[in-house]
Amino acid sequence: MCIRDRISSGSKIKLSTTVRDLWQYRDLISILAWRDYKVRYAQTFLGFVWAFLQPLTTLLIFTLIFSRVAKVDTGDIPYPLFAQSGMLAWTYFAFLISQAGNSIVGAQAMVKKIYFPRLVIPISKAIVGLIDFMISLVILVIIGAYYQFVPSANIVYLPIFIVLLIIGGLGVGIWVSALTVRFRDFTHLLPFIVQIGMYASPVAYAANMVPEQYQWLYVLNPMVGVIEGVRWSIIGGAAPGELIYFSMSVMLLLVFSGLWYFKQGERVMAGLI
Repeated sequence: MCIRDRISSGSKIKLSTTVRDLWQYRDLISILAWRDYKVRYAQTFLGFVWAFLQPLTTLLIFTLIFSRVAKVDTGDIPYPLFAQSGMLAWTYFAFLISQAGNSIVGAQAMVKKIYFPRLVIPISKAIVGLIDFMISLVILVIIGAYYQFVPSANIVYLPIFIVLLIIGGLGVGIWVSALTVRFRDFTHLLPFIVQIGMYASPVAYAANMVPEQYQWLYVLNPMVGVIEGVRWSIIGGAAPGELIYFSMSVMLLLVFSGLWYFKQGERVMAGLI
């Protein structure tokens, strides 16, 4: 067996044991997630209220700008309900990109001192993000109750899109966390990516509002299919169709390629940071 084949075989073995390694360190994952969540609102006057205040403020701004000023047409669906269904998906995805992306560099003291699967760190961020996701879901339910809105029968598909959202967010987060170790420019680049991505995704508007001549470019964003899928499963309307299959393919590619790249650089992370 040549050296290249041995390296390739070793990489496959490492990828196949990833789930087992994470399961063995599941206690560390939960400890890190709980620590991050406590630190997040520590020594703040409003404390846990910030978890509700931030998404509500964003929703208010969207309602004033896109509903009252830009006059975004949402049909029979109240705009706050329409926007919150999009924010439900995007907020979690953006959290994973920003938090998981900087997670390895932010935990460099721990990475240098003890050994553990480095993938534990970005995974713990995904758990913290799920708490905010549930808060956004509660806000969506409250808005729906206020408008006396009955979810569509497509609601049974919502868990599928949530899983797809987690997979995609983790894939991007793992990629960025590994790249940030080598290229610190990503630390400064991430806020711009998140900000641009929000407006390049159908969060505050419907995907069909994008001019037809730009649709081919717009749908290359895998979050278009996921957000439209989440919105379709909650409020109904036209099914995303082929967008879902494209988004699913890209999300799976991101997570598997991200795991492979992360594993390749895991052994030298302590030295690089």
